[in-house]
Amino acid sequence: MPTVTLTSSGKRFDAADGETVLEAAQRAGIALPYSCRGGVCGSCKATLVEGACSYPRNPPVALSATARLHHAILLCQAVPEGDIAIQAREIASVEDIPHRRLEVEVVERAALAPDVVGVWLQPLDGDRLNWLPGQYLDVILEDGRHRPFSIASGPRPDGRIELHVRHVPGGGFTSWVYESLQVGDRLTIEAPLGTFVPREDSERPMLFVAGGTGFAPVKAIVEHFIALGTRRPMHVYWGARSVADLYLADLAAGWTRAAPTIRFIPVLSDPEEAQASGLREGLVHEAVLEDHPDLSAFDLYMSGPPAMIAAGRELFIDANLPEDRLYFDSFDVAPDVLDAILRGRAGIHGL
Repeated sequence: MPTVTLTSSGKRFDAADGETVLEAAQRAGIALPYSCRGGVCGSCKATLVEGACSYPRNPPVALSATARLHHAILLCQAVPEGDIAIQAREIASVEDIPHRRLEVEVVERAALAPDVVGVWLQPLDGDRLNWLPGQYLDVILEDGRHRPFSIASGPRPDGRIELHVRHVPGGGFTSWVYESLQVGDRLTIEAPLGTFVPREDSERPMLFVAGGTGFAPVKAIVEHFIALGTRRPMHVYWGARSVADLYLADLAAGWTRAAPTIRFIPVLSDPEEAQASGLREGLVHEAVLEDHPDLSAFDLYMSGPPAMIAAGRELFIDANLPEDRLYFDSFDVAPDVLDAILRGRAGIHGL
């Protein structure tokens, strides 16, 4: 049984035969960074110091040839071929929160945009779920497949769990949520998941970059810092195609009135929509760089579609953002659907 050693802390844990480094760490109660769990987003990138790993499940598509040359690995896909030592970030704040499976009831639903539904869940029998702002949950389908959704708030006194679900045309589960899910329906979830959480051990200004419903975890983290009374400047960029897609723009604008250190910058990719609304035109990550060509002084949180994450990650690091201060969340592609894509079959998150 291979042993994995974390060079930064000296912690060691065993990996079962065929188990990925991430799975082995989670089984040992050690929180390493991850998001999509499919090898796409790159948030679980670490450095292999000793030993070797293979990728029997999915290829590490989030790693460039240069990254692999410098011994980078993806924890969610890398399977140790023997004892290994890795350099990886640990997220201590996540380790103390148990990962659970529980039953919940839909207690409220509301249309937020033409293709986005807000869903509020309540654990049954007086149960409560604890999580950190920015984490997500998996809805467990009847056939055992998982569908991930960001939690759009931190823990609330009433115990409710807020989700923003985008309708994927032709997608079985999201179509069911959009068309058929009713108050009173029950679901099985696993939570909390993910390491896209607030880092409170910094006094640096913060940039938040959201694409589409990637606004959900950004909302949770921003509201967390507002509740803390932080004086750190926060610049919140939200990219969408149309004005309607900025489904909680009034809420975000309200943050700027409540806290003078917050700026909200909506960005529309549709030129006609931008011109008609008077909002900024372009791609959201490009707007960030136009305003802040040197990112060396910032912490940056980014959540959205994989294409946005991939483009932003590369450009932000090129703009002098230290990689260990870039926190991002990308899970639009469910792992089982990703398998289908990589095997040449069509599929997207929500099918």
